[in-house]
Parts: sequence; structure tokens; C-alpha cells
Amino acid sequence: MAGHGHAHGAGAHADASSSTRIAVAFGITAALLLAQVVGSILTGSLALLVDTVHALTDVAGLGVALVAQRLLRRPPRGRRTWGLVRVEVLAAAAQAAALLIVALVVVVEGVRRLGEPTDVPGPLLLAFGVAGLAGNLVSLAVLAGGRAGSLNLRAAFLEVLNDAIGSLAVIAAAVAIWAWGFQQADLIASALVAALIVPRSIVLLRDAGRILLESAPQQLDLDDVRAHLMEIEHVVGVHDLHASTLGTGLHQLTAHVVVTEACFADGHAPRILDALQACAAEHFPLALEHATFQLEPPGHAEHEAHRHV
Repeated sequence: MAGHGHAHGAGAHADASSSTRIAVAFGITAALLLAQVVGSILTGSLALLVDTVHALTDVAGLGVALVAQRLLRRPPRGRRTWGLVRVEVLAAAAQAAALLIVALVVVVEGVRRLGEPTDVPGPLLLAFGVAGLAGNLVSLAVLAGGRAGSLNLRAAFLEVLNDAIGSLAVIAAAVAIWAWGFQQADLIASALVAALIVPRSIVLLRDAGRILLESAPQQLDLDDVRAHLMEIEHVVGVHDLHASTLGTGLHQLTAHVVVTEACFADGHAPRILDALQACAAEHFPLALEHATFQLEPPGHAEHEAHRHV
């Protein structure tokens, strides 16, 4: 006997306001990109060039995130029984990979410029840096409200946050060049941006990888889950216990639950199933609303071809 929790639909887990937030941030960042392209050409600044390339990945990443957010709202159908909830995970992974590539480009170009220094006009660089920071702050304000509940919005927020930090570095370099003629500040600022990009990108890539590899959610202790299930009356064993995250706010749990033989004869099995579902939905830090349990009599596991702990 098997049971499952509440009906699942990708649209139920996708906040419509997320699409609006990402769309606004996309428009602002695209405008900044055009301005920074002009600024990079006029100033020859490596730091601003890095910020421009970063803005390009922001625009691409936010565009992917916007498409992903819309795809999330499509209902499950045909062979896509979970809908397209994994699209946002793939989008987040793609954005993280793009940021790592940006960091590599910065390192290569920085090494090249050590031997071929470029004179950068401080006042002009400062103007573009301030404009970039202003746009980034507006985008961050737009994205901040929903990032906690969506990996997709979290990725977009990190993209813009990194770009804002890059704009601060550009401003600092511009001040140093304008006030003291310290041209090396441009290279230092570009290296700082690269150093800030890498750890955040790795964390995001790691989180997306855990979901794609169907690892158990970090907030969930499977030993604790097993212990709670074993406390239910008539349950004598739990095996083949698995948990994974499908997408933002959507987690699944499956388990084979051994109950006493009498439960199948006296009609008690449905009540045990209800108790298992209630346990999964109420006792743990994650809402395991989609839980599937297979009730088995003692000894049935010996006939299973592939049994896990």
C-alpha cells in the first residue's frame, strides 16, 4: 500500500511576483550594460571592463532566470510529471558557472596589463562607477524581497550584489587614480572583484549540484525522520528511506514502512498511513508535503531485489 501527500503543481511553487522582480532588475541591468560598454571604451579601465563583462553575465543570467520563472508556472503534463521545477536549478548553476568564467578572464587580462599598463582617466571612471552603483542598488532593492524563498531569485540577487561590489571597487579605483595618480588601483580593483566572485559562485554551484544529484536536503536529518516514523504505533521497521529537493519549496520523501501483519487484516493500515503523512508534514523543519510510503508486512523486504538502508 502506498500513499502520497498533497497534489503538486509547479505553478503552486512559483511566485508570480518573482517574475516581475526579475524583469525589473533585467531592464535596469541591461541599461547599465550599455552605459558600461561606452565607459569601458572611453576610459580603458580593466576594473570597469570587468564590471561590464559582469553586467553582461548579469543580463544573460537574469534573462535565463526570467524565462525559468515563467516555465516554473507551467503545470505538470505528459512525461514531465514534476513540471519544469528543475529549470530554475539549471539556471542558477549556469549563472554560477558564468561568474567563474568572468573571474578567470579577469585574472588573464590583469596579468597581461601588468606588462602593458593603461592610463585611466579618474573623473570619467568615477562617473561611470557611481552610475553603475546607483542602478545596482535599485535592482537589489527590487530583488531583495523574494530571494529567501527562491533559488532562482537568490542567484539573481547574488549576480546583482556582485556587480554592486564591483561598482564600489571601480569607484575606489577612480578616487585613487584621480586623487593620487595611482594607476595600479585599476588592476587592484579588478582583482578584488574577481576574488569576490569566486566564493559566492562556488556556493551557488554547490547548492544547485546538491539538488541535481538528489542529495538529502541539508535541513533534514534522515536518522531523525526514521526515529519519528518508528514511534508510530504498529510500525516495526523503516527502510529504503530517501529524501530530495526537486525545486524551491518542493521536497519529496519516500520510505518502505514495515508494520505488523495484523494491520492488513483488521483494516488498521489506512490509519497508519494517515499517521505517517501527518508525521512527515508536521515534525520536520522542511514541509514534506509530498511523501510516499509503501506499507509492508514483516519479511517482505527479503523479496525486494534492491534494498537500501
